[in-house]
Amino acid sequence: MQTQTPRILSLHVGLPREFGTPGAADPMERPWTSGIHKEPVTGPVWLTRTGLTGDGQADLRVHGGPEKAVLAYAASHHAFWREQLGRDDLGPGAFGENWVVSGGAEESVCIGDVLKVGTALVQVSQPRQPCWKPARRWRHKELALLIQRTGRTGWYFRVLQEGEVRAGDALELVERPHPRFTVAFANQAMHEHRAEDAAALAACPLLTPKWRESLHRRAQGNRGDDAPRLTGPNSDG
Repeated sequence: MQTQTPRILSLHVGLPREFGTPGAADPMERPWTSGIHKEPVTGPVWLTRTGLTGDGQADLRVHGGPEKAVLAYAASHHAFWREQLGRDDLGPGAFGENWVVSGGAEESVCIGDVLKVGTALVQVSQPRQPCWKPARRWRHKELALLIQRTGRTGWYFRVLQEGEVRAGDALELVERPHPRFTVAFANQAMHEHRAEDAAALAACPLLTPKWRESLHRRAQGNRGDDAPRLTGPNSDG
C-alpha cells in the first residue's frame, strides 16, 4: 500500500434493521431494511469466512458472502463527504463500512492484495459498487452516483484465514500479485467506458466472478443499466 503501514482506525458491525414510515409520500421516508447502520467495537472480534461476528446484511443477493466478507473505507474520505453533503454528523461507519483504515485509499490498494490483520489473513476481492441505500441514509438521492463518479467507493476483502481482529490492528501487506490493478483502476475500468482496461481486468483470477462477468460484458460493449442499483426505490412515485 503506502510506506506507512495502514491500520484499522475503527471497526464497526451491525445487523439489519428496519427504517422508515409506512405510507409516507416521500420515497426517501418509506420503509426499508438495511445493515448500513453499524456501531464501533473496541474489543476483539472474530472474523469468519463470511464476515465479522455480529455483522450482517439485509439483501444477501448483492451484499455479503465469502467474496465480500469485509468492507473497508479510507478514513481520509469522510471529511470530503462532510463538506460535499453539508453533514457534520458523517463520520466513521457512515457508509456501512466495517473497517475505517488509515494510510491507504483506492489508488494504493490492489485487487489480490493479501494482508495480515490481527491473526487473520484477508485478500482484496473487488471495489464496492454503491447502491441506493447510502443515499437513503444520508437523504441525498444522487449520493450513490457521486460515490461512483469520485471513485471513493471503498473495497471488499475475502477471508483466506479466519482469526481475531480489532481496532488498532495493522494491515500488513504479505503479497501483491497484481500491482497494475488498483481499486481505482478497477472502478475506472467498470464505469468509464474503458473497453481495453475492462478486458484486461476481466482476466484477473483474483477478482470476484461477478465483477469479471460484468467487465467481460462491458468490454464487448454491453454496459447494461446501472440505474436500478444507483437509484433503487428512492425516486419512485
